[in-house]
Amino acid sequence: MRITILFGGTNKERLVSVASAQALHTALPDADLWFWDADDSVYATSGKALLAHARPFEQAFKADGAQVARSIEQAMDRAKADDRLLVLGLHGGRAENGELQAMCELHGIAFTGSGSASSNLAFDKVAAKRFAAIAGVHSAEGIALADIEAAFAEHGKLIAKPARDGSSYGLIFVNAKQDIVAVRNAAKAEEYVIEPFIAGTEATCGVLEQADGSVIALPPIEIIPAEGGDGFDYRAKYLAAATQEICPGRFPPEISAKIMDMAVRAHRALSCTGYSRTDFIVSAKGPVYLETNTLPGLTKASLYPKALKAQGIEFVDFLKGQIAIAERRARG
Repeated sequence: MRITILFGGTNKERLVSVASAQALHTALPDADLWFWDADDSVYATSGKALLAHARPFEQAFKADGAQVARSIEQAMDRAKADDRLLVLGLHGGRAENGELQAMCELHGIAFTGSGSASSNLAFDKVAAKRFAAIAGVHSAEGIALADIEAAFAEHGKLIAKPARDGSSYGLIFVNAKQDIVAVRNAAKAEEYVIEPFIAGTEATCGVLEQADGSVIALPPIEIIPAEGGDGFDYRAKYLAAATQEICPGRFPPEISAKIMDMAVRAHRALSCTGYSRTDFIVSAKGPVYLETNTLPGLTKASLYPKALKAQGIEFVDFLKGQIAIAERRARG
């Protein structure tokens, strides 16, 4: 199989994807590079052009190679004909909601990460919370948009986020009545999840499927957003130098164990494959589930590679393991 890093995409997380691809190319320098552009076309590109793109989180990338296909569907035909295995350096939108995975499965193309059904389930924060609850994973209560004013009066502070998005895009902290207007306006364009604001420490925990099929939790990470910031939004994740990501997190042993157990439970409840990363708020009453990411960021600034390093796993070895899992799944 020809190993090919597919990155870019048609959604707003394509900038993060380019940074992930830079890290993937550094670890897998012999892999081909395919860039999925915003207009849905796919281009080959060189590693030189990719690594020379200095501000991936802020500026759009332009491939320097020939067009592979006019659409991602045509690119799947090409990948099948070339017997390619796709290492998915993609995030959000059709890349993470199961659509791309369904295309790969229908074409018989090997790819890294979770399958289409699992990806679609995890991408929907409401559905993911329901399935995680079946596995005994506690999450915050949901609030209907029609009830937002009453909930604000009751709780004093709420948090609202797109039901199907990542990298903390569209995150709204409801601290005042004018913020309710912002949520209602945002909900006109896409479905929003609204929950009571839970005070506590932000945490995340990676889960890794190993070559023998066993699943382990990586060391939890403690996240301290930049001073003055409301939370771990896109700017805090990728642009704010003051954001602290402490791995392993400074949690009591019993809290770390609980986070790791809940992350594995969520991974299994959502039928994830290969790897995932689950986010939590550690409140005074313990960890509270937020969401599970089936294609978490793999940039040099991302959380999952930090957890791998803390576990003593080299990034390239992680990728080789994921490629082996993808090959095995495609054969089976």
